[in-house]
Parts: sequence; structure tokens; C-alpha cells
Amino acid sequence: MEPLTRAEEQVMQALWGIERGFVKDVLEAFQRPKGQGRSPAYTTVSTIIRILEQKGFVGHEAFGRAHRYFPKVSKEAYRTHTLERMKKDYFKGSAQSLLSHFIEKEDLSVTELDALLKLINERKQGDR
Repeated sequence: MEPLTRAEEQVMQALWGIERGFVKDVLEAFQRPKGQGRSPAYTTVSTIIRILEQKGFVGHEAFGRAHRYFPKVSKEAYRTHTLERMKKDYFKGSAQSLLSHFIEKEDLSVTELDALLKLINERKQGDR
């Protein structure tokens, strides 16, 4: 699975959110409140969707000349692939280094840290 550009990821996020839709539906998922930046142009979104289709991330159903698009790659599958690539490329393949980075660099609350410890302890209990 090849990495996506930032614009491609944004379109995929919109498509994952609506699950399936025409270009206008994907575009509506981009709508932002006034003062929050402009939404991309219809033609831009249409072009990006066609690129995503060529890359195998998006499929379509034809309704005459109109196409309704849907994700062929799940958000979870892309997230897993992206994190695996990040772990390999930036953390020498070490999940511990990846997790340590986020623990050290992110301003995690006590609640978030407790939740991580709970997950770790549950994992340890399951491995016995």
C-alpha cells in the first residue's frame, strides 16, 4: 500500500466519514465554518478521487454518467499500515521507541497515562 499525500488523506477522511457518496457529498464533508479556511474546489476533489481510484483506495458504482464512490481500503487498514511504516522508517522497527516518543513528546493527562497502563497490564495478564 503506497502512502497518500496530505490532500489524498483529507479526501479519504471525508469518504470514510460518509462511507459512500458522489463528489458533491465528499465536498460537503469538507465544509468548514466561516473563517476556518476554504473548502477545496469540486474539480480538485474530483481529480483526487480519480487518483485514489487509480491507487486502489477508492471504488465506484456507476449511475449513468454519475459515479458514487466508496472506500476500498478501510480507515483501520490504512492507519495500521501507516503506523507500521512510521515505526519502521523513524523508530528502527521498535514499537517501544514509537510509544516512548508519544509518551515523552505528547502532553498526556494522568487519565490518558492511566489508560495506557491499564492496556499494558491487561496485555501482560493475557500473555501469562
